[in-house]
Amino acid sequence: MLIPFDNSFARLGNAFFARCEARKVDAPSLIRVNRELAAELGIDPDRLDSDEGLAILSGNKQAEGSDPLAMVYAGHQFGGFAGQLGDGRALLLGEVVDCHGIRRDIQLKGSGQTPFSRRGDGLSALGPVLREYIVSEAMHALGVPTTRALAAVATNEPVRRETLEPGGVFTRVARSHIRVGTFEWFAANRDNDSLRALADYVIERHYPNTREADNLYVAMLEGVIERQAELIAHWMQLGFIHGVMNTDNTNVSGETIDFGPCAFMDEYHPEKVFSSIDRQGRYAFNNQSPIAQWNLARLAETLLPLINEDTQDAIPLAREALERFPRIHQKALMKRFAAKIGLAEGTQENWDLAQSLLAAMTDGRADFTLTFRRLPNALESGDDSQVTRLFDCPKTVESWLQTWRARLAKEDRTNAIALMRRTNPVFIPRNHRIEEAIQAGYRGDFAPFHRLVEILKRPFDDQPEHADYEAAPKPDQVVRATFCGT
Repeated sequence: MLIPFDNSFARLGNAFFARCEARKVDAPSLIRVNRELAAELGIDPDRLDSDEGLAILSGNKQAEGSDPLAMVYAGHQFGGFAGQLGDGRALLLGEVVDCHGIRRDIQLKGSGQTPFSRRGDGLSALGPVLREYIVSEAMHALGVPTTRALAAVATNEPVRRETLEPGGVFTRVARSHIRVGTFEWFAANRDNDSLRALADYVIERHYPNTREADNLYVAMLEGVIERQAELIAHWMQLGFIHGVMNTDNTNVSGETIDFGPCAFMDEYHPEKVFSSIDRQGRYAFNNQSPIAQWNLARLAETLLPLINEDTQDAIPLAREALERFPRIHQKALMKRFAAKIGLAEGTQENWDLAQSLLAAMTDGRADFTLTFRRLPNALESGDDSQVTRLFDCPKTVESWLQTWRARLAKEDRTNAIALMRRTNPVFIPRNHRIEEAIQAGYRGDFAPFHRLVEILKRPFDDQPEHADYEAAPKPDQVVRATFCGT
């Protein structure tokens, strides 16, 4: 058996999914197999990176032990309830238990139509496949909880979007693909039996430490809230904008999922938006915190009949759990942004200092990643020019640097420098580099894609041979909008 499947979600019953098969393609080709992840999952990397593996990863062959299914879910999209959604271009092949004893899903994306395709073709263009591989693996290297990339395949068949584009299939790994929207589907249908079965499954799989709690479902809600609060803080520390934080893209395991119109900021602005479909700025950088809490409130609503048979008695318990989000999230933000400027404690004073730098960066149109990464270099060398030249007007940040140096005079300088260097990356998946890799891939040249993936494996390390990948985009390279790809 190439993949040691041990499926559990499939045993929940037909209310949770539709069984179906992947679409066959005539001449697929492997672009990349994540050999390190394959080994972690108990899969022989050599066999996966072979004709046998290609047949499975392209959807042309059903692996032994696989039980392919499309999951059903609903969701709020841009604030409105969309009703039934579900896996319209994805198939859950099954689950494996990895070398750490953690159960993980393996899913194909772009593998053809399912009962939930809603008149879509169920396919993926090559661009979204390459983007998700690059960004998800970069997030993992940056330490962010995330879905992972196991493989990218070119179908060598065209997919029609605005124009004809090359097609691809992406193999995604997650602790699970259960979303807030999964709960919303059963709640909307008042199917409390399935809702309870789903919640019990999530508790067993993701929150087993809550099994002894007085109220299992409040404890599960609190667990999801805590993971989401920490996750969004981690995103924001890195200047990441998810782009489409709908409830169907909010994973109850606490992982980042669905890298469609996402982006890492170049120049900093708190209201930055990249998604081409987010015309009102709902999912702008600074809106990610309140939107996460809004999404969690939708989860809480679904759990009310499980928390207490009398939902009026359940509401105060759910509200109390939701009120934990801003406290946990703000504490995480304060600690993470203090670390970015070399301060170990997330105090109000240190938070205010970090926020005043962000304000200066907004006014000075400074690059988010470069500004923070160059702070330890400036502290070590005494040369502030490598920071000030990132700003349109150096005076914008000069007074802040003086205040910052005075504050760090009270700290151990060596520790502060080390803290900043392990917190602030040198390399991020910059939008223009992703676009460069995608456009080359469309021409059949995957060298830029492979190079970018390799560089991003070590985001905190200086790599002088790849110094050009540190740089912000030139004016003609700036990517102003990203796309979902569906």
